[in-house]
Amino acid sequence: MSSFDRVTSPKAVPLPVPTGEVPEYVRELERAAAYLDDDQRALLVKAWRLGAEAHAGQTRKSGEPYITHPVAVAQVLAEQGLDVETLIAAILHDTLEDTELSHAQLVEEFGPTVAELVEGVTKLDKLQFRDRQEAAAESFRKMLLAMSRDLRVILIKLADRLHNMRTLGAQSPESRKRIARETIEIYAPIAQRLGMNLFKAELQDHGFRGLHPWRHAVISRRILTQPVMRRELLTQIEANLAQKLAKDKLMHRLVSRVKSPWSIYTKMRTEHKSFKQVMDVFGFRVVVRNVGDCYRALGVAHSAYKPLDSRFRDFIAIPKANGYQSLHTVLFGPYGSPVEVQIRTEEMDLVAERGIAAHWSYKFGGDGFNGAQSRAHHWITNLVESQRSAGSSLEFLENVKVDLFPDEVYVFTPKGDILSLPRNSTSLDFAYAVHTDIGNTAVASRVDGKLVPLRTKLVSGQRVDVITARSSAPKPQWLEFVVTGKARTAIRQQLKQLEHEDAVQIGHRMLDRALEALDTSLERVPAARLEAYLSEHRYPRLEALLAEIALGNRMPQQVALALVRERGQNLQRRAENYVHAPQDRILITGNEKGVISFAVCCLPVPGDEIMGYHTAGRGIVVHRIDCPNVVDYRKSPDRWVPIGWDRVVHGDFHAALKIEVDNRPGALAQVAAGIADAKANIDRVEYIERDANVAVLRFGIEVTSRSHLADVIRKVRKLNVALGVQRI
Repeated sequence: MSSFDRVTSPKAVPLPVPTGEVPEYVRELERAAAYLDDDQRALLVKAWRLGAEAHAGQTRKSGEPYITHPVAVAQVLAEQGLDVETLIAAILHDTLEDTELSHAQLVEEFGPTVAELVEGVTKLDKLQFRDRQEAAAESFRKMLLAMSRDLRVILIKLADRLHNMRTLGAQSPESRKRIARETIEIYAPIAQRLGMNLFKAELQDHGFRGLHPWRHAVISRRILTQPVMRRELLTQIEANLAQKLAKDKLMHRLVSRVKSPWSIYTKMRTEHKSFKQVMDVFGFRVVVRNVGDCYRALGVAHSAYKPLDSRFRDFIAIPKANGYQSLHTVLFGPYGSPVEVQIRTEEMDLVAERGIAAHWSYKFGGDGFNGAQSRAHHWITNLVESQRSAGSSLEFLENVKVDLFPDEVYVFTPKGDILSLPRNSTSLDFAYAVHTDIGNTAVASRVDGKLVPLRTKLVSGQRVDVITARSSAPKPQWLEFVVTGKARTAIRQQLKQLEHEDAVQIGHRMLDRALEALDTSLERVPAARLEAYLSEHRYPRLEALLAEIALGNRMPQQVALALVRERGQNLQRRAENYVHAPQDRILITGNEKGVISFAVCCLPVPGDEIMGYHTAGRGIVVHRIDCPNVVDYRKSPDRWVPIGWDRVVHGDFHAALKIEVDNRPGALAQVAAGIADAKANIDRVEYIERDANVAVLRFGIEVTSRSHLADVIRKVRKLNVALGVQRI
């Protein structure tokens, strides 16, 4: 969010294009971009001049000219070795949004690629949103779409956020906390997901300082004042490892790793450790020439200190989702202190620190596309697919947040391919990761050849095979145990689609019945009349109107009257006669999602005589015909819907029993066993009354039909402890 600290003075007079001496902050950019040739560096100065003129009169909250910020963003990217187009776009990244400069001018001056990059970074401040949270979510959604076309958009965005975090002090305390939280929750994880650990570490550090300044200060001070004994121990371990590596003639670079305040703070919180426990872990990085040397160095490290066998991870053979590769091991150091060692090549070290910015390739599919960039492109492609299905920007952002904290699990497909999934992923998450259609039709899975439910959590190294059936469809309960954003989005989309189809079908039947009372049908309504009605009420298609009728937001009789406007006929009276006349019933299976619901006051089950009440926003609410509340509903006969059970009914239905038992130990268990013996599920039990001799309980159970319920009642009545059973 690059322009959150811009101040535009109403009295500011636009300045001409700077023609004099180039200021020092531009010279610093030129020095950072020394890898570019003279002509390319001249383009950077040209971009600065254009940007300075466009932003004339605008200052930051710190009082500096606003142009110093985009130039500093370009310098951050130059330090990563990015190409000249990215640096120019960084200098001009706020011009389309905040100045008079046009897209056509950018194309004319610097070409279409720069103009597209600038447009990709531009925020959506011209649209109106309900609140700041929704605006931020929609802005992120647009940025993602731009990223899918060119990954350099996110590099500019991350550098923009990084420089803003470096200068966060000019903001108000409330703004600092909001921006810092957004940085820690969204931008730092994105940098990590793209393998850019240097960006991630600095964003986390500034975010921690902005969110909890006192805690950051205390931890930073304690890191700087480490005891002498710890420093001596660190030196001893480093010298021992270096000596062993040199004896094996391994060319290497050995670096001790210093923990950041944020990593210490999060480890103290998540692992409930003290500062001393966290700091007692020593960390080293060994950088060698090639992959073979990595494994040789691992052997040397294990000969120097005993390893913890459960803590070894091989991210060279199986890289992380962001392209990170390294060997990780934990050793028993002197006095039992854990020593964490990472072993990697120079190439892996570069990718680990810079991620997608390492060895930049300009376009997707080009030669030299590194592993981090390939994985980033694959991740973003999946997110773009996900955002098309998400119901709102906020829902999409929540799904992305899930994917941004992946403690990965690596599992194998039946063909031997490796899939990376977030920690706690289930077989169903795996199914959706393979393909959305496989997830939508999944019924079970085989893990290492053993048949398991879809909710089974996976662990690394398992081989997973998904069993599908064409008749299967997603269930709302699936949302309770999937963890990946892709699975959650696909399930929600499919459930909405099924609900919509059910609503359209029932709405069609209701409107047909209303039209039949007027001696016509939907097919006989003139197309022009139907189109006019849809247009007048802003329905894009007939299906949308039918769904609204089913959901109770439009009354079928009124829609029918509006569609059949004939002179000389008293349609209103005929419509009223239709309300009171006997009608064909709408038959339901119990599987109509989102349109049919069952009243909690009488809990109807298949086999009961029922009626439907048309309720705005809820569709048709089904009641037993003997429900006490039906008397009140007779006052609105136009909302009655004749309802009946279809020949084939699916699913379990809620029912309630009032059971009197002897109040003695084990009575409740006997009743529960009797209900289970009748193959009914118990979903709730509560005491209604209780004294020394008798207890009255209410059992909420699930049955398939009225005859099933009768069977449950018979089983319970046969129990010695049961004094009476009654359906509520």
